[in-house]
Amino acid sequence: MFDLAPVSLWLEDYSALKRLFDVWRADGVTDLLAHFAEDPTRIRQCTACLRVLSVNRRTLSLFAASSQAELLDNLGSVFRDDMLDQVAIELAQLWSGSLEFSNQTVNYALDRRRLDVLIHARILPGHEDTWSRVLVSLEDITPQVQGAQRLRRSERYARDLFEHSPVSLWVEDFSAVKRLLDEVRTQGIQDFKTFIKVHPEFVSRCMQEIRVIDVNQQTLQMFGAVSKEDLLNNIGRVFRGEMHDSFADQLQDLWEGKLVQQREVVNYALSGEPVYIHMQFSVLADHQDHWGLVLLSLVDISARKKAEAYLEYLGKHDVLTQLRNRTFYVEELNRITRKGPWPLSVIAIDLNGLKVINDEHGHAAGDTLLRRVGEVLSKAMDASTCAARIGGDEFSVLLPGMDERSALAVQERITSLVEINNQFYPGQPLSLAMGIATCTSGADVEAALHRADKAMYAEKLRYYKENALDRRHTH
Repeated sequence: MFDLAPVSLWLEDYSALKRLFDVWRADGVTDLLAHFAEDPTRIRQCTACLRVLSVNRRTLSLFAASSQAELLDNLGSVFRDDMLDQVAIELAQLWSGSLEFSNQTVNYALDRRRLDVLIHARILPGHEDTWSRVLVSLEDITPQVQGAQRLRRSERYARDLFEHSPVSLWVEDFSAVKRLLDEVRTQGIQDFKTFIKVHPEFVSRCMQEIRVIDVNQQTLQMFGAVSKEDLLNNIGRVFRGEMHDSFADQLQDLWEGKLVQQREVVNYALSGEPVYIHMQFSVLADHQDHWGLVLLSLVDISARKKAEAYLEYLGKHDVLTQLRNRTFYVEELNRITRKGPWPLSVIAIDLNGLKVINDEHGHAAGDTLLRRVGEVLSKAMDASTCAARIGGDEFSVLLPGMDERSALAVQERITSLVEINNQFYPGQPLSLAMGIATCTSGADVEAALHRADKAMYAEKLRYYKENALDRRHTH
């Protein structure tokens, strides 16, 4: 069955990867993606731990290899370039405790063809403690082929494949939906897009007319159902909210004759949690006249979405303070310089005494002060403003559309919040040196930044002079 399977199957040994993960956990690593961000070569260290034990015939065909030996000798040509970024997402799913992962990635055939594939992997039962046997399936994204292959299988083989697939599978009857669409056509409707905008209830009616024939075990696990009856009796809790708009798009495609579709949608588990899904939809070949048999495959991409969101967050934020980072600040400053709105006010901010705190109390104490600056500036800002950490103890606030008077009000709010923060946190008080400048055009931005810095440094100088006087008085 393994050798003759119509999908690309790989039997692999991940035990060395598990041992590497165990070492990292023992060393105190908690965030795998951050660990990779510190040193991207660690991803290659992980992939070097994966050992291919066997592949099937479909794999050799898909990757244009004449034999398993030829394929394994050229894995460096198969898994390269674009794949590494996606591997981090797959590894993060295993790190989080999942015994399986799904992802969309890129491989390369030995004849240099690029292959966009959906990868599904599962640690086989009995090997959960060692990861020594992992079954990986690679699906070329061609729903028509998948549907045709399933129809040609024997009933038992098809049932086993359906029930135990690592992908959520749904068999549905869309014949009532087709009849409703045909009725609309007989009424002379040609602009279906406008029709469903004017009659959103038609979309809801079509959703209600879909008959779910069967789902597999992975579907029950994905949606947190104890049985098929439990899931099917609560379909309204699964398909709701944003699904109405997604289904409207799906109806539009069906109206245009697109009987094979794929899209990303949001469903809901019975617990109420959103499940982000990559859906492939295909009206099976022998049923295209009446749509009586439709196959849907759903891949849970929630982990991928979270990982992507986290990576996107890291690209725009300073991890310690949760404020925007220098990269985002520069981009925002350039955008405002080109397009406004004007006037633009800038508040240059510096944390007073950070070096002394680091030297006398350690960097953990200094990091605590920096986090407190993040708390203050986050509370002081609204959606139209940008507060960023642009250096070790340097911060900047961009206030587009605000004049100097408005900027002074923001500065006063920051000062008030610093006082409140100091009352809340015992120990080292928070002290900020601030300077304000305003400009009215892109040509004046650099000069305004310089004036704000100059004013901030003057304030900082006053702070240190006052502290020096205070110290003399204490003697």
